[in-house]
Amino acid sequence: PRTGSGAAPLSRLEARRAERARRPSPGAVISRGLGEVFITVGVLMLLFVTYQLWWTNIRAHQQADGAAHDLQESWAKGKGKPGAFEPGQGFALLHIPRLDVVVPVAEGIDKHQVLDRGMVGHYSEGRTKTPMPDAKQGNFAVAGHRNTHGEPFRYINHLKPGDPIVVETQDKYFVYKMASILPQTSPGNTSVIGPVPPGSGFTKPGRYITLTTCTPEFTSKYRMIVWGKMVEERPRSKGKPSALVN
Repeated sequence: PRTGSGAAPLSRLEARRAERARRPSPGAVISRGLGEVFITVGVLMLLFVTYQLWWTNIRAHQQADGAAHDLQESWAKGKGKPGAFEPGQGFALLHIPRLDVVVPVAEGIDKHQVLDRGMVGHYSEGRTKTPMPDAKQGNFAVAGHRNTHGEPFRYINHLKPGDPIVVETQDKYFVYKMASILPQTSPGNTSVIGPVPPGSGFTKPGRYITLTTCTPEFTSKYRMIVWGKMVEERPRSKGKPSALVN
């Protein structure tokens, strides 16, 4: 081989050295491989984040809308009378006018069966069992996602005292007014859904509602709590309450 036109031919040893010099070093090969791995991982992470922040919301909204439609149809046909409900079964609609939220309420707080389907879940089992809105006394407590999977409770921290929260069932509207908020507490603090929750401002048993969700956003380290007090129980035969009309 020659190095150029008219140049003296390379020796066999020089030719091998020149060939090795043109080859990438082991370090360069490793660096290139790691770069490709990092790019692949980055793309996969981007796809996962897109799935979590975008697709889970779309899918959960579809499922929640379908559940709300089925619930309203069953009411129109005279089905779904008050009583015991199966885990995952929808039985009410929760309205939060300030946040433009209308979401089905289902029995239980199972993540996959209820919460990840964009619904709000009623605490209904064991030590966290709470009464229904039609109970003469008690704290109707529900849980919902703050981020992803429909995120019905994303902005409950924007609620102000006096804001209406309405639970609609087949026969009645239960109207509550937001009373207070606990910005952060531990997930194990079940006293927040008790009959007279500490920190709520309530001093005696009554008819209350509790909304619980995760905080800070995009984590499940703590819980945010919103409390409300019932101000009206209105039969559906009398039409919608003013909170849903104005």
